[in-house]
Amino acid sequence: MGRTISVDPITRLEGHGKIDIFLDDHGEVERAYLQVPELRGFEKFAEGRPAEDMPQITSRICGVCPTAHHMASTKAVDDLYKVEPPPAGRKIRELVYSIFYVEDHALHFFFLGGPDFVVGPSAPKAERNILGVLGKAGLEIGKEVIGLRKELRALMTLASGKPIHPVFGLPGGVAKALTSADQEKFIGAADHAVKFGQFALGIFNDVVLKNPKYVEAILSDAYTHKTYYMGVVDAQNKVNFYDGDIRVTSPGGGEYLKFKAQEYLKHVAEHVEPWSYIKFCYLKDVGWSGFGDGPQSGVYCVAPLARLNAADGMATPLAQEAYEQFFTTLGGKPVHHTLANHWARLIELLYAAERMRELANDPDIINPNVRTIPTGIPHEGVGVVEAPRGTLFHHYETDDRGVITKANLIVATQNNAARIAMSVDKAARGVIKNGHVDDGILNLVEMAFRAYDPCHGCATHALPGQMPLIISVYNQNHELLKEIRRDG
Repeated sequence: MGRTISVDPITRLEGHGKIDIFLDDHGEVERAYLQVPELRGFEKFAEGRPAEDMPQITSRICGVCPTAHHMASTKAVDDLYKVEPPPAGRKIRELVYSIFYVEDHALHFFFLGGPDFVVGPSAPKAERNILGVLGKAGLEIGKEVIGLRKELRALMTLASGKPIHPVFGLPGGVAKALTSADQEKFIGAADHAVKFGQFALGIFNDVVLKNPKYVEAILSDAYTHKTYYMGVVDAQNKVNFYDGDIRVTSPGGGEYLKFKAQEYLKHVAEHVEPWSYIKFCYLKDVGWSGFGDGPQSGVYCVAPLARLNAADGMATPLAQEAYEQFFTTLGGKPVHHTLANHWARLIELLYAAERMRELANDPDIINPNVRTIPTGIPHEGVGVVEAPRGTLFHHYETDDRGVITKANLIVATQNNAARIAMSVDKAARGVIKNGHVDDGILNLVEMAFRAYDPCHGCATHALPGQMPLIISVYNQNHELLKEIRRDG
């Protein structure tokens, strides 16, 4: 007789989730489901609010990636009012965003994903965390990671008001200019961040790439999917987190689509399954054909691996060297191995640090002209950025007063949802054999979603704006007295 194995809750991610694995009579996996049981509904919260409030409202969606929502929202409001920030305002935004990227990617590698490699995927649960990393790698590494994040968050406070829920983005620019004294602080921190990026890649090389078992896991079929890839690129098709066109490459590596943020609804659609509150995005140009890969499937991928696959390179020299080593080592473009996200993430960390250094040294960064006051009548606006977890769309419609009448948010984890579901199912099939399951094996299944650094709190939506709810009332003998339902 078959049995069901549940991993509830799943760990080291943003938001909540569970995995149900169904085994057949022979102990082989019939199907594994990643279920997201929470609902946030921020699209409904937005209705009736002034558009200029959206950068502050949407930053509350997530305490891990608030700057991404703040930035996408601010850009959407720019587009809504048809106003361009002056150069200094735009550069301050990208400077803050680059800082955010460095500290966010460091958070994931050392606190969330990294423990699987540093202390090992089969290590006891109590050790698969930052404390286990410190115990294995040494306190000095912990001091370096925590010290850099503290330094960067202080600078985010200086430029954006708050490190967690920034308040500096306004339609047409930012709320505060930087001084020459501020600039010196950013320059010093940027130099430190670049050295840290090289340091983090060195750790990955020593801990992961020099371990044949880890390399074998990265390259294994259990963690491989041949899908489309999406990412924002600049005019030279290089990776850009803040601005550019959206580029989609095929499973074979060639360019398939390239479009402006305002055209996203022509190319991106959402599919719904009854077993999760998350929606599953796919390419309209290909169509939905289920949870499968290959060129006939509209499933696509975002996040670090996808950005490197979708681009022709990195826009900074040290990151470009790391980019070339990445593809040379893993057999050329595109790389389809899900666990390679961890390496790609550290290449992006180095790029963000180098971009931070470029912007910090830009003389225009201290120009006092940081905002163009909007004068147009708002109607509709779309903003896109590359969140650490992938491409993030904010789309607002308003009345003539600028009050939101409709909001649509497609977040990174939603873009990735179909591939994440496929990854969990395939990993379970690959590592569970003959019904043998232990904690280490289940963690290998969890590693399939953890590589994407998902944020399920951001990603859950429902068309009616309310979630199905069942309330059961029991007495002290656990006898059902009453049931109240809202699931019809």
